[in-house]
Amino acid sequence: MGVYIHGHSDVVLRAHRSRTAANSAGHLLPQLKPGLSLLDVGCGEGWITRDLARLVAPGRVIGIDASAEVIERARAGGDIPGNLSFAAADLYNLGYAGGSFDVVHLHQVLHHLSDPVGALRSLARVTRPGGLISDREGDYGAAWWYPASPGWEIWQRAFIGVGRAQGDDLTIGRQLMRVAREAGLTDVTVSATVWTYPGFEPAAEVAGSWAERLTAPRFVQLAEAAGVGDQATLERAALDLRGWAESPDAFFAHPHGEIIIRVPGR
Repeated sequence: MGVYIHGHSDVVLRAHRSRTAANSAGHLLPQLKPGLSLLDVGCGEGWITRDLARLVAPGRVIGIDASAEVIERARAGGDIPGNLSFAAADLYNLGYAGGSFDVVHLHQVLHHLSDPVGALRSLARVTRPGGLISDREGDYGAAWWYPASPGWEIWQRAFIGVGRAQGDDLTIGRQLMRVAREAGLTDVTVSATVWTYPGFEPAAEVAGSWAERLTAPRFVQLAEAAGVGDQATLERAALDLRGWAESPDAFFAHPHGEIIIRVPGR
């Protein structure tokens, strides 16, 4: 399946809480209307999911994630619309009948999977004919920053390298048309948007978040195993990121590819 290389530490979950349907699923919002049923795949603690549920109410919305622990956090998070429920599930083996949902939504999921083509085929099965699959994926290889920073260069090389070693592709944001085509899905609309810092969050926030992730013991272990960084290198990179953020000109941009797939009739 691939490995969620970020883990579910507090710094990762804190970053997820800044995500909304408006800033993370804007390409899908014009397609939504009250009464649609929706499956949110890889929902995490469900912050985007809650927004989507409000937009399609009274339509049924289910948020699923592979982590039962994170699903429990979603259920305990409060402010859950009445049409929304959460469940731990394997997206490759979904227990829903064919055509169960009008819309399937993913955000930052495929780049953590070793078989994204198989994932789309599985999700197409539970999407009604004529229904939509929506996905948005970051592209770590397309990120850019100013001023120059060896810390960001190490970040980029380390995360892409660790992902590759674990069967993930952190540049999949540019490959969504290929993945859809290989899944047999050809009726697609593509777009791209960029998270910018400052903008999405202050530059110091993104630098601090990635500095923590770079030096997390689990990531250091994965980086060393992949041969893309040792503890001392990653600690130097984290220190550089924090120093980079002190520049009044600090700017970081993380592009995302987006796709809306219309599922063909049976």
